[in-house]
Order: sequence, then structure tokens, then C-alpha cells
Amino acid sequence: MELEESNGGRPAQIYRYNVDFANIACIIIRAGVTLHSLTYSVVNLSGESLEEGSQQVEQMNEEKIYDLVDRLILKYPRIQAIGIGVPGAVHQGVINTCDIPNLINVNLVAPIQEKHEVEVILDNDMNLTVYGLYQRQGYNERSSLVVTTFIEGSLPGAGIMIDGHIHRGNSRFAGEIAFLPLEMSHEEQFRKLHNRDTFHPLAARGVSSLIAVMNPETVALTGDLLKPGDVELIRNECLKYIPELHMPRLIVLENPEEDYMCGLIKMTLESLSYSLQLVEKRR
Repeated sequence: MELEESNGGRPAQIYRYNVDFANIACIIIRAGVTLHSLTYSVVNLSGESLEEGSQQVEQMNEEKIYDLVDRLILKYPRIQAIGIGVPGAVHQGVINTCDIPNLINVNLVAPIQEKHEVEVILDNDMNLTVYGLYQRQGYNERSSLVVTTFIEGSLPGAGIMIDGHIHRGNSRFAGEIAFLPLEMSHEEQFRKLHNRDTFHPLAARGVSSLIAVMNPETVALTGDLLKPGDVELIRNECLKYIPELHMPRLIVLENPEEDYMCGLIKMTLESLSYSLQLVEKRR
């Protein structure tokens, strides 16, 4: 930009960050009871939205996702990174468990990278939601928190942050609380979660397991199976297992969709900023 006004010495050169040097595209894949959906947002380097949209998909598969990526990159050739959120567990770019069966064992990362030569971030929906909550609420960098979701038509899942970092686990399976040893099949677990008479005790067992292992300061609950007043009922059920002294703050996540997209945008922008992270070594 222009030179700064001189105060007696040599005037300084002023620079402005070029937020339009590159763009990113973020895509959220959602599982529905009858229809699935793709929600997307194209943003600049400051996170300002250039375009947002959503489309319903009757038969979700990788080709639908590739088609959307192709269309967005064609329209916005400055896209340098793609972020994708999925309702399942991801390991080395491959979706290995998912609420959408057609996407299980699909590698979404490699084909997009090879075709478009862009960075591709693929992560679990709950990891991205808890990261978005952490960013939007300005938690302390040492904070530990959990987001647990109970969605109609799906089994529960959780996103975990420990000491300000997403905890994914060795094979990125952390938070898959549907696989807790509850002495029942996934089919029975599904039925009980979708029955109001058995929802609270079963939901509380998943939440209590997370509390016992993590000891977080906050557990945020979300999902359309959650009704007004359920948080207190789940808390009372948790107190059957967890002493009051160690109970975290239980809250309803008010804006899960905004937290989800915020987390995906932040993580995708970070993929362009740096590939290494300095972490304090604690003694």
C-alpha cells in the first residue's frame, strides 16, 4: 500500500494482508433418515464467505462429492484446500465407519488431491463440532471438553478436546461411544435411544463413560433426540455413576451447525498456514 506519513525519519511502507490470495471450500456430509445432504461454504483467507449452499441427495456416494468439488473449483480457481466433514470415523483418508453405508471404506482424500493438487482435510463431524465450539467460545488453551450427539436415525458419537487439542486416538476412533461395551447389539442400542422410556439411562451411560475417562470441564449435548429438560434428567442418571464433585458442566449446544462449519473452516485454513505445530513440553 502507500507509505506511512513521516514522523521525521524515513516513512514506513504499509502492507495489507491479501485475503483473496487463496480460497478454501468446506463441505459437510450429513446423514438423514430418508435423504442425505451436502452443505458447502467457500471462504477467503479471513474466513469471509463467498458462497454457501446445500443440496439434498437421495443416494449418497463419492461421485456426488467429487462432482461438487469439481464444480466449486471450476467456479473458484483460487481454491487451494478442501475441507470435508463426515458422520463417521476416518483413518488415513479412508472412512471406516459411517452413518452412510455407501461411504464406508471410501478414500475421499487421494482422488481429490491427485486431480486438483489441493490440500484435503477429512475429519469426523464431532471432532469438527467440538473444535468449532472451542474456537467460538474462547475456551482456555488448557481446556478439556466434549460434544456428544444423539441424532435421529443414527447411533451416538462424541468429539473430544483435551488440553486444547482434538483427541482422535491411535486410529482416529476416539469418541465412537456407540462401541462401548453396553452388552447389547447396535440394533438394540438404536431402538433404546429412539425410545423415550429408555433414552435417558442409555445416554447417561455414554456420557458417564466419557466423564470417568476424561474428567472434562464441559460436556455439551446436542441432536434432535434431545428434548427440553433432558439435560437435567441425564445429569441425574450420571450421578448414579459419577460423584457430584467430578461432574462437569452439562449444557445444550445451542448452535451445533455453526460450530461444525466454524471448526471445519478453521481447520482447513490452518492446513494452508502451517504443517508443524509447536507444543509446550510439560515437566
